[in-house]
Amino acid sequence: MLQEDRRQQVIGLCQKAIQAKSYSGQEDKVAAELKAFFDANGFDDVVVDDYGNIIGHIKGNRPGKKILFDGHIDTVPVGNEADWTYPPFAAEIHDDKIYGRGTSDMKGAVCAMACAAANFAKDCNKDFAGDIYVAGVVHEECFEGVAARSISALVKPDYVVIGEASHLNLKIGQRGRGEIKVETFGKPAHSANPEKGINAVYKMCKVVEAIRTLEPTHHPVLGDGILELTDIKSSPYPGASVVPEYCMATYDRRLLVGETKESVLEPIQKLLDQLMAEDSELCAKVSYAVGEEVCYTGNKIEGERFFPGWLYDEKDDYIQAVLKELRNMGFDPEVTQYNFCTNGSHYAGEAGIKTIGMGPSKENLAHTINEYIEIDQLCKVTECYYGIMKALLV
Repeated sequence: MLQEDRRQQVIGLCQKAIQAKSYSGQEDKVAAELKAFFDANGFDDVVVDDYGNIIGHIKGNRPGKKILFDGHIDTVPVGNEADWTYPPFAAEIHDDKIYGRGTSDMKGAVCAMACAAANFAKDCNKDFAGDIYVAGVVHEECFEGVAARSISALVKPDYVVIGEASHLNLKIGQRGRGEIKVETFGKPAHSANPEKGINAVYKMCKVVEAIRTLEPTHHPVLGDGILELTDIKSSPYPGASVVPEYCMATYDRRLLVGETKESVLEPIQKLLDQLMAEDSELCAKVSYAVGEEVCYTGNKIEGERFFPGWLYDEKDDYIQAVLKELRNMGFDPEVTQYNFCTNGSHYAGEAGIKTIGMGPSKENLAHTINEYIEIDQLCKVTECYYGIMKALLV
């Protein structure tokens, strides 16, 4: 159990982080709070990269492995603040819960990581083998894993701990996510004479129905590689008396281990080729969406929206070492997988770095009205992160 001063430390830091409103691209204030904490609590150096990711580093007295604790510091928007019982950026405490946007997703975890690292280094006087890094990551809500590429290039970690909510259970994998664009191209005409044009929306209707016949891929642990239509847009819009010449459908594709950009698009491309061979007026293409955002540093972040899945074996030595230490501390985590996409898409899915996930709070509190974190969960995960450091660095 955390000592009272350490309990108040992590609660206080979490409150400051929540009060520092930080929508994606506006994370500067919460980054400043983390920097102040790092500077005041024995971190050896602090780096802010071009994207605005903030990385605190504690160096052990002996050479060893590098462990990176990853937590994003951006949040989704609140919406109508009047719908909240308590102000979303006040970090008020009620019934042993801290309320506010980002409490569970996931500033609580980031603050627990920072406090755990400081506690661990202080208790052993930095007499451990290796290096501890705590990263507050930007733009995760827009691009899972894109900003993380910069961090892993800088740190080159041997282990990564993702702090997304898991209710103190240990996560060893996740499905990835791809955002797929299907486009149809027609010919404009006055809607009083539609026969002179080619309606791109009608063509898209045929494509959508055909895509629904595709069998999803399957993994025995991660489940189905879901392909779900999420929106359709036509152009020109509004189409006053004009046959639309363009239509785009967006699909959310949940990715399984081993799936590549090429393997995911292949069955859709084959289907389009078949449809175009049968209909000389159909012109269609498939690709991945590309996103671009502006960071609070003024730099741009962009990337193709393809974020791989990943899965490790529970029997792997590093996972067993963590489980043994946590159980010795009185915790009994289940070993499962995340149901959503995380920065692990880069660390594990792209870079092949040994990765686990553990965070406080319930997964279903993310992005909700009246988001909160239980103080008990916040304090316990601080202990758990300490235990992970002990398991992998001592």
